[in-house]
Amino acid sequence: MKAERRGLGVRSFVVLSFVVALVAGAAGVFPFRQIIAQRRSVELAEAQLDALIEENRRLEQQIGALESPQEVERLAREQFGLVMPGDVAYVAVVPPGSEPADLEPDVALEKSPPWWRKVWNFLTGGDLVEE
Repeated sequence: MKAERRGLGVRSFVVLSFVVALVAGAAGVFPFRQIIAQRRSVELAEAQLDALIEENRRLEQQIGALESPQEVERLAREQFGLVMPGDVAYVAVVPPGSEPADLEPDVALEKSPPWWRKVWNFLTGGDLVEE
């Protein structure tokens, strides 16, 4: 007659250890994802702030340039077709029935990232931040 075994067997211990490790790993991954996503969103906000500061600097330069009559005249000629007395103006007309050539390139279809990129984005929180 076999002696009755009490407690957990080796197989049960391995399964229980695996489940505990899986739960501990999941508990560590999700906060890790959020921390990385928050860092990424801060980096994106800082980059956007730098771009806005640069845009403000450029616009201030344009404001300074618009104070000169030469710049105002140049913009009036380019954007509004200003013609001064004595100048000769030319207008290009497209013949009726013909369409101008399409100058815009075709927009490429967005490709879905590969599966490993999706897994990496999930683990690092890349899917939580919109760029």
